[in-house]
Amino acid sequence: MKRALIVIDVQNEYFTGNLPIAHPPREESLANILTAMDTAHEHDIPVIVVRHTAPVESPLFAAGSDSWELHQEVGRRPYSHLTDKSMASAFAKTDLAEWLAAHEIDTLAVVGYMTQNCDESTARDAAHLGLAVEFLSDATGTVAMSNRMGAVTAEELHNHVLVVMESNFASVATTAEWTAAAKSGAALPRPNIWQSTAPARTPLN
Repeated sequence: MKRALIVIDVQNEYFTGNLPIAHPPREESLANILTAMDTAHEHDIPVIVVRHTAPVESPLFAAGSDSWELHQEVGRRPYSHLTDKSMASAFAKTDLAEWLAAHEIDTLAVVGYMTQNCDESTARDAAHLGLAVEFLSDATGTVAMSNRMGAVTAEELHNHVLVVMESNFASVATTAEWTAAAKSGAALPRPNIWQSTAPARTPLN
């Protein structure tokens, strides 16, 4: 197994900009992200930092703005590769897949923001490329959403994505669980669609 840690869009937009992370609380998720980065560095696990970049006129992640900048705690930590992206998945129109292949990475741990958007998109693409994916439940986070289809709280949205990830796409773990696995070199339990869909086979009462 050769792990890498991908730190997705930990930018000021989610702290002092227009998308303040709500669940898990952003200071808690940030602390876990930094713990994961520090653990990776200590154990020679490559760290890929991803930065979302939008046109200068965009209300979110406008290139060159303060909101576009990496959070200072992420920016000051060492990393192996920086990828700028313009779409949800860190694999879309970037060099990420090639970089991972060149470094013989077979397991990708996902942290950062937002759970249901860039994190989930990246995790799904990684799984479809044949990578084992690890999704850190308390080092990711999101916001409440509302549109013509309805409304969902940040906690509901985050938790629902974790269930879907664990069902078929990623090994979902806390930062503490991932840190222990990274230190020992152990694999996390793989997602299991059969087990996750057991309720579908339970007779209705």
